[in-house]
Amino acid sequence: MQTLDVISVNIWQILISLINLLLLFLILKHFLYRPVKKMLEQRRKTLDAAYEAADAAKTEADSLKKEWKSRMRGADAEAKAIKEKAEKRAAEDRESILNETREKADQMVRQAKADAAFAYKKAEEQMKQEIIDVSAKISEKIIGREINTEDHHAIINSFLDEIGEDHDGKQ
Repeated sequence: MQTLDVISVNIWQILISLINLLLLFLILKHFLYRPVKKMLEQRRKTLDAAYEAADAAKTEADSLKKEWKSRMRGADAEAKAIKEKAEKRAAEDRESILNETREKADQMVRQAKADAAFAYKKAEEQMKQEIIDVSAKISEKIIGREINTEDHHAIINSFLDEIGEDHDGKQ
């Protein structure tokens, strides 16, 4: 049997390898682990600050939302008040216009009645005059002589007044 020198265990080599490993670990810890740890800590602080800013923004957004809602309620109330005021004013204007229209219509009716009464009186006077003229002509033909106009008017007027009184009494 042959011995293999290739696989031999050398304590000094193991010890030097362990020291090498320890030195490598310390160097890596000093130059790599600490900066990475520092960078991770800085990153965590940045994230914490971002979360705090997000929370503050959310709180501010909530307060703005509440303020906006209260303003909207106020605007709704103001709009409702304006609408009610406009409706009330429109109703008042409508009543005013209706009253003016009624007053004008009443005035027109009164004027029309006055005009009709005036026309009736005028027509009545014209009829009286025509009756007087016709009766005067008839009387002249029947009597054969001329009656003076004043006497004839007096007779006819008294006759027409009697007829008018009888006519008014029956109605």
